[in-house]
Amino acid sequence: MAPHAPGRRTPQHPTGALASEIPDKLYFRIGEVARLCEVPAYVLRFWESEFPQLRPNKGGTGQRLYRRRDVEMALRVKSLLKEEGYTIPGARAVLKSEFRGKDKDSPQLSLIDTASHAKPASEAKQLRTLRRELRALTAMLARPVDTLPGVHKSRAAQKPAPLPIRSPRRT
Repeated sequence: MAPHAPGRRTPQHPTGALASEIPDKLYFRIGEVARLCEVPAYVLRFWESEFPQLRPNKGGTGQRLYRRRDVEMALRVKSLLKEEGYTIPGARAVLKSEFRGKDKDSPQLSLIDTASHAKPASEAKQLRTLRRELRALTAMLARPVDTLPGVHKSRAAQKPAPLPIRSPRRT
């Protein structure tokens, strides 16, 4: 029985990819991704131009290096186009809405710890504290060097002598 036969399918990844199909590697070359997605390499290159979410890194030699999330995105694009019947603009809109929804839930983009489910009043207090600290840093950076604590005035007063300016040659 083939590994993709309906009776032997493994649980699917949220992107539509089979979780066991993607090897546990840091980077994939375009040929490997093409085999995993079962599409030619030129199709992947075309998808890169059509879907801004699919942007693999390029190594020093200019070869595309896909990460696992890039492979999952390519599999999601394939699923939208081939299985769900979306057009390219329709698939782009679906991915854009999914990507936008994921950003709202992303803990990495938040400056305040939202996992603690803090009340709005304490969030405002944290923002005020952060603003106060930033103003203090701005004021410290605006001061001349010789007025900063810990900087010896005699060292700050020692400035290198300016270089003499030569007059331009006349021919």
